[in-house]
Amino acid sequence: DFENDSFEGVTQEEDQSSLYNFLYPSKELLPDDKEMSIFDHLEELRARIFISVLAVGASIIGCFAFSKDIIKILEAPVSVQGVRFLQLSPGEFFFTTLKVSGYCGLLIGSPIILYEIIAFVLPGLTKDERKFLGPIVLGSSVLFYLGILFSYTVLAPAALNFFVNYAEGAVESIWSIDQYFEFVLVLLFSTGLSFQVPVIQLLLGQVGLVSSEQMLSIWRYVVVGAVVAAAVLTPSTDPLTQMLLAGPLLGLYLGGAWMVRLTGR
Repeated sequence: DFENDSFEGVTQEEDQSSLYNFLYPSKELLPDDKEMSIFDHLEELRARIFISVLAVGASIIGCFAFSKDIIKILEAPVSVQGVRFLQLSPGEFFFTTLKVSGYCGLLIGSPIILYEIIAFVLPGLTKDERKFLGPIVLGSSVLFYLGILFSYTVLAPAALNFFVNYAEGAVESIWSIDQYFEFVLVLLFSTGLSFQVPVIQLLLGQVGLVSSEQMLSIWRYVVVGAVVAAAVLTPSTDPLTQMLLAGPLLGLYLGGAWMVRLTGR
């Protein structure tokens, strides 16, 4: 018991030391960048926010110019099954195109936002953190877009087909255009965000807060958590869609734990 307590104490001290070194790196680890005053940082932050807003605004305007084509693409999963869309109030379709353009513009402009964030925080990172930042950013971006693609090709068709088939023979499927896109867009973006699980794991492992062994030891709780997260993230209540999301979430978590182990954490 004494040996176990001593081992746990050493492990906690190592975790605390890793976290402290991450938050307060020594001067030897810091790069030789030019120091800036607080006013220079604020001015740089203002400029980068302006560029990000300008990029997203231009993307939204571009998407609005092709909004009808984008809407037809998003309607594709159910339009082939005879589902018809109606606008139930004056201007509903117009405001729907604005909503779709906003989501798509944010999606297209997100790489520029991410670049501006990285460029702003990069001078304050150590040399080792800079090497680690590239794979993290690339992996996060790839996983986000993979999540959206997975949702569009698998989750959304499965959920929508379930509702269409369930109503077949009883009611005609005539859906509100606004509520339909509210459903689809929330599903797409929530899936993209949920695919960030391995990135969060790598960050926690790099900081030293959680080890790969600790991540793998709670796999039973992860299974339950994946099901609960899928139920919260999916706007539909059908079990098929929830299981289709819970499976990839569990796989991503286990893959993230394996990646943390590869880094030696």
